[in-house]
Amino acid sequence: MNPWPLAFGFVLSTLIAWGGYQKRSLSRSGVAGAIVLGTLIFGLGGWIWGLLLIAFFVSSSFLSRYKEAEKEGLAEKFAKGHQRDLGQALANGGWGAILAVLYFLRPNPLLFVAFVGAMAAVNADTWATEIGVLSPTMPRLITNGRPVPVGTSGGVTSLGTLAALAGGLFIGLVALVLRVTQSLWQTGQWAWADLWLLLFAALGGLVGCFSDSLLGATVQGIYHCEGCQKETESRIHRCGQKARLRRGRRWLDNDAVNFISSAAGGVAAALLGWLIL
Repeated sequence: MNPWPLAFGFVLSTLIAWGGYQKRSLSRSGVAGAIVLGTLIFGLGGWIWGLLLIAFFVSSSFLSRYKEAEKEGLAEKFAKGHQRDLGQALANGGWGAILAVLYFLRPNPLLFVAFVGAMAAVNADTWATEIGVLSPTMPRLITNGRPVPVGTSGGVTSLGTLAALAGGLFIGLVALVLRVTQSLWQTGQWAWADLWLLLFAALGGLVGCFSDSLLGATVQGIYHCEGCQKETESRIHRCGQKARLRRGRRWLDNDAVNFISSAAGGVAAALLGWLIL
């Protein structure tokens, strides 16, 4: 095993994580998680894998700050804020790191397709959330179409769905550009089959995003603060009062939902890749 890719991944991940901490996109524990995940993905998957992880982090961090003042009133509904901690880092990048380890142990093109789908899933979900809450139309619950307040887990809008598709395609486009660049550099040619990455990413993004919404509407733990009379994803409301479980399961929090959704997006992309390629 060549230690230099891991060393390079560690240094680069540390620099990016420190920048994220300075910009308040990562907490201290989030910095540790980003370094571990970045080192594994860069060192074991390769530079394309690592740059896709960066593409997700940079784009999602930017959108979390987009029209931040307008979204401030919704912060209490979510379990955590825009500053990602260790749990959020593992939820968004943990499945990708597992795929990188598997790829290192036994290289297979479908594992890269799964990674693209997983990154597309978490990116699509982030874009859908950050842009969807700005929708002028009221969200509807994914299970029955009933109108629900903005920020409700499981609520979807047309704007949010389009944002999810765009988020997935963004990862696919980055993957395509990186693959073509690598091929041209190494051989002077590139394969038309790489264009399928756009479709794999779009599918992975939508499957992951809708999986997140479906879990949020059915089994994710959702709580209610009796003092503020407001719904939240957190067991402890932002006012400091312990919230009462309203629906779902206590053990399934938002981080677990994000991890499952990223896995769902990766599996969907890999299955389509297996059928086509």
